[in-house]
Amino acid sequence: MTNSIASRIADFLSGFPPFSLLERTYLDLIANEVKVMYFEQGRTIFAKDEKVHNYFYIVQKGAVDLQKLDDNKEPETIDKCDEGDIFGLRPMFAKENYQINAITDEESVIYAIPLEVFKPYAISNPHVGNFLMESFASNIRNPYSNEHRGKLIADEEDITFKKEALFELQPIPIIKKMVTASSETSIQEAAILMSKRKVGSVIVVEDDKPVGIVTDVDFRESIATGKLPIQNPISEVMNSPVICYSKGLTIAQAQLTMMKHNINHICITKDGTPNTKVKGIVSEHDIIVSQGNNPAVLMKAINRASSTKKLKRIRNKIMILLNGYLKSNIPLTHISNIIFELNDATIKRTIQRCIEKMNEPAPANFAWMSLGSQGRKEQLLHTDQDNALVFEDVSKEKLEETRAYFLKLATKVTKRLNIIGYEFCPAEMMARNPKYCLSLSEWKEQFSQWVTTSGNDEILLCQIFFDFDISYGDVKLTNSLSDHIFDILKGNRNFLNRLAAQALRNPSPLGFFRQFLVEQDGEKKDLFDIKKRGIMPLTDAARLLILEHRVKNISNTSERFDKLAQLEPNNKEIYQACAYSSRALIKFRTKQGLKHKDNGRFINLEDLGKEDKIKLKRCFKTIKEIQELIKIRFETTYYL
Repeated sequence: MTNSIASRIADFLSGFPPFSLLERTYLDLIANEVKVMYFEQGRTIFAKDEKVHNYFYIVQKGAVDLQKLDDNKEPETIDKCDEGDIFGLRPMFAKENYQINAITDEESVIYAIPLEVFKPYAISNPHVGNFLMESFASNIRNPYSNEHRGKLIADEEDITFKKEALFELQPIPIIKKMVTASSETSIQEAAILMSKRKVGSVIVVEDDKPVGIVTDVDFRESIATGKLPIQNPISEVMNSPVICYSKGLTIAQAQLTMMKHNINHICITKDGTPNTKVKGIVSEHDIIVSQGNNPAVLMKAINRASSTKKLKRIRNKIMILLNGYLKSNIPLTHISNIIFELNDATIKRTIQRCIEKMNEPAPANFAWMSLGSQGRKEQLLHTDQDNALVFEDVSKEKLEETRAYFLKLATKVTKRLNIIGYEFCPAEMMARNPKYCLSLSEWKEQFSQWVTTSGNDEILLCQIFFDFDISYGDVKLTNSLSDHIFDILKGNRNFLNRLAAQALRNPSPLGFFRQFLVEQDGEKKDLFDIKKRGIMPLTDAARLLILEHRVKNISNTSERFDKLAQLEPNNKEIYQACAYSSRALIKFRTKQGLKHKDNGRFINLEDLGKEDKIKLKRCFKTIKEIQELIKIRFETTYYL
């Protein structure tokens, strides 16, 4: 007679690795020996230093916190396990006592798998053994683990590569003993200081924050040629603003940045912006140029490209590079930074070539702004182009004439970007649209109107246009626009509350029984919209919270959450989970897009394995948690 309980246990186990790797006959034998355990919330399954059990465990229902003790001997959650997650593998590989606590986070049903029954199958099946060893060694499962973050998508094949192939993704050497000076320091004093310290640059600081940089090249071009007397202040020869990054800058990213901005030094600050204390400097001399085909080679090709067709071919190579990085499981932060720089250089080169084709020079200084995912440094695939243009204020008589010039330029640029692979925006949020080709004063007036009106449409436009990044032109214009935005938001709690309500318009994408909410009708019926239901809620939440803290110059979603984790230590865990989930969902979408040769937005859930679905659901749990935080903080209890 068939044991119905054991049969149901086997059915459950068959959907999760490593049990899914076993034949049904073996699975039935194991299921007959499984112990079913029920725990109320807050119960201890095992504790640190406790003698190891004769079982390891898998969550059937509920959730389990894995905790370690911090320096103050307080428990800190390092991982969360829910349906299908295994834990407590120490007795499988080591005889010493448990090193962590396992505490139920909610009412839970746990299956205990006897070691003596399961171990023979782990030994005889190398795939099962490898899975367990990797899980035990790394504890990789979900976004709550800061030290051991796992893959969102299981690789279909093992990717091996030489260490040299990833040379450009290694951290760049940072010189911490840099030379600094105030802006009033004379050129002669700075030169003497550089000579004495035997360095090639001096960072000009105010309140320990970088405002400029002077290199030996600047001395050669401005002083040796007699353009400026050596008694003048160093501020007259310094380069400003300073290009800044935080620590962790890779060799590839440093190379791309130096080539893009035609510089040979990069300043390292606490948060990667000029708003915090300078921590070090990176010099071109500190970089050993990697050999072979790499991002630096593509950057050089972009800068030399003499036609749109060549830029399109280079863009295809960038996609190959992206696919290779993803298969090699390179951290998405590094991938995003590199692809952003290559995309940005492509846009810049396109604009340069279009300016050359105009019959006359630009009538005023201007800046080309990338919006949306490119503005947030999150655009990896061929998605819609969202952009705008701001030009400096001109007289009323010349306003429309000036606008006509930039509209003509923008039409040329957007057309060529479309050829390269960036589709036209269906909503015409592009610089060729007169609505989004404005003078600085017009843009300031436009933002003031959007903020003060605060209707649904205005809030939506703010969400799009608040995430901008300069791709070409005069940075003073975009800085002025950014300052204006923060000025009109100062003390405007009503607008933030409206922004909060809008950020909650897409609730957690899981319905009853943890099922995905898919499209109900139309062309995309039964498909899952990962952008609308997964990525956008996190993007909107990060934007809202970073605006509340009035933090400038950070537009990337995961970087915003990382910054929020620093600003609010009491919410550190949820912000770190959101930062991870943001990167993981973008990575998931990118892989789907590359696989299906589209933008990866709509996903057929039938194509996904159970493991991928579970990992996606785990990421979506953070959406619910961050939205609960927003509801409480902004006293917002409804969706728009």
